[in-house]
Amino acid sequence: MGQQEIRSVADDDEIRAFTQAMLDDLAALEMMLDKGMFESGIQRVGVEQEMALVGADCRPATAALDLLELLDDDRFTTELALFNLEANLPPQPFSGRFLRHMEEELSEIVQRVDTAGQSRQVQAVLTGILPTLRRSDLTLDSITPKPRYYQLNDAMLALGDGRFHIFIRGVDELELRPESVMFEAANTSFQLHLQVSPETAAAQYNLAQLITAPLLAAAVNSPLFLGKRLWHETRVALFERSVDSRSQAARSRGHIPRVHLGTQWLKHSVLELFQDAAARFPVALTCDTGPSALRQVQQGIPPELSALLLHNGTVWRWNRVCYGAVDGVAHLRIENRVLPAGPTVLDEVANAALFYGLMASMKDMAASIPQRLDFDEARGNFVKAARQGLGANLTWFDNQRLSARDLLQQELLPMARQGLADSEVPDEDIERYLGTLEERIHSNRTGSRWIIDGFAALESTMPSPEDAAARLVDIMLRRMRSGEAVHKWAAPDLERTSSRPFLYRTVADVMSDDLFTVRPRDVIDLAARMMHWKHFRHVPVESRDGTLRGLISHRTLLQLHHVRTTQGDGPVAVEDIMDSEPLTVSPETPFDEAMDLILHGSHACLLVVDDGNLVGIATERDFLRAVAAMRHPPETSA
Repeated sequence: MGQQEIRSVADDDEIRAFTQAMLDDLAALEMMLDKGMFESGIQRVGVEQEMALVGADCRPATAALDLLELLDDDRFTTELALFNLEANLPPQPFSGRFLRHMEEELSEIVQRVDTAGQSRQVQAVLTGILPTLRRSDLTLDSITPKPRYYQLNDAMLALGDGRFHIFIRGVDELELRPESVMFEAANTSFQLHLQVSPETAAAQYNLAQLITAPLLAAAVNSPLFLGKRLWHETRVALFERSVDSRSQAARSRGHIPRVHLGTQWLKHSVLELFQDAAARFPVALTCDTGPSALRQVQQGIPPELSALLLHNGTVWRWNRVCYGAVDGVAHLRIENRVLPAGPTVLDEVANAALFYGLMASMKDMAASIPQRLDFDEARGNFVKAARQGLGANLTWFDNQRLSARDLLQQELLPMARQGLADSEVPDEDIERYLGTLEERIHSNRTGSRWIIDGFAALESTMPSPEDAAARLVDIMLRRMRSGEAVHKWAAPDLERTSSRPFLYRTVADVMSDDLFTVRPRDVIDLAARMMHWKHFRHVPVESRDGTLRGLISHRTLLQLHHVRTTQGDGPVAVEDIMDSEPLTVSPETPFDEAMDLILHGSHACLLVVDDGNLVGIATERDFLRAVAAMRHPPETSA
């Protein structure tokens, strides 16, 4: 997707022409592998750092284009959303002090973003999913205004039924039907690259697939999304569902989505991955394909393979093989996409040390992986690690059943240490990074664990979950810049929060979405009892499909005496006395505008409706709390 001159599919002729070019590219790649036209015997590493941008209120800041202009640095580039940036570090040899150099350059990159953003009070935060994201941030209003992003959105919608279905069940449950790919922009990652030789690439790819689950279990950092506590690495579920363009029939027969780990181990060659993508997934985007790749290979020139790479860029494997040609020399590399960004640069490099250490130490046993573990077990391990982090129970070689913690501590960390030592990494660097990871695993203090605990503590002291999320990000920013790894971070309920005020922007910042509702034909006494039991003054009325129908309030109940006087003492239906035209707003209604409706109108609450469905309620008390919080920001005890 890094290509700029791409197009949404226009007609059948264009699809056929592009598909033919892709098949020719595949044949050219196969010929290159047969001819040995790849760099071999050299290993290099590289990383991609994605980051979220936040403003003074710790909410997403759509400042990417302004910052890119100020940075004037080729290492930085755009992402799908204007509140994200990506930085690409140049490759370096896989040996010696490469991890220390990685940490230094990543720290410098984050500092550069902060410096560039000072005038706009914008900072970079390293987190898998930003806790302060709201649905209103994930619309086309926030898309980076470049044709390729709009074309990707149009292409994914055209392949499906015009909207996506996101359903994730964790401690809480989330179900949405977004009408764009922008929910994918909620994910920020730390991606690792490793150059491999073509003769060993398939076995090393299988090894990367094998170690992905325990690697992820130790690195989870994305437990919250839209205020819901979901998976320890919610990115895995969210990314898959946010670009899932499968038809209902394809889902019913188990066709895999475009975001996936895979279906089996590679048998012979990495060519199988490119063939599988071409066979399984229809063309989503096209581009000008240039000179014949087959003719260039016959002339001994490494081709661009532009059609094949574009199609491969719309199939998001968690580990994928990438092709590149630099200065007339072609190479292959494995890209690991599973790691979340953050919580700190030190934590990220510690995760990288585990990946690279295991890729070095286990390379000799890689060929035997398909015989020692069924791929379905590896795929199951991946899902369990994403759901449960270090608490996952994994299946390992020869049918061993181990917790992720035990597997890492007893087997994988020692192997990674040996792999780094064999790669001439200094002892002090091995200890700095794998020692950090070992302490994180021993203390069971991943980024996700800290966020889960911190959000629970702050939610009990803050006026709203949105305020708690903002305070959490404020603390994350300061702890991230302290340089301490996440397992050393103080719990948020034990540290003083900043006096930085939370700026309420929209109704979504103050509304409650934990709703108790009744239906029109329910007995009115049910609404009255609910008000008494739950100590609130308003009960929305909705139909079976979630459509708002009315409102029962304390004022409405005063009519009950008159109704019973005129109609007798029998049960009264909600619809007989409800307010059938309650005051409604959208989640994106500006805070000040909504507060004016409350202050100057005759209604004591606002019902929040999105796409015809009731999604929240905001009462007079909610607005009073918000104003008090902005005037006197609460602080937790030191």
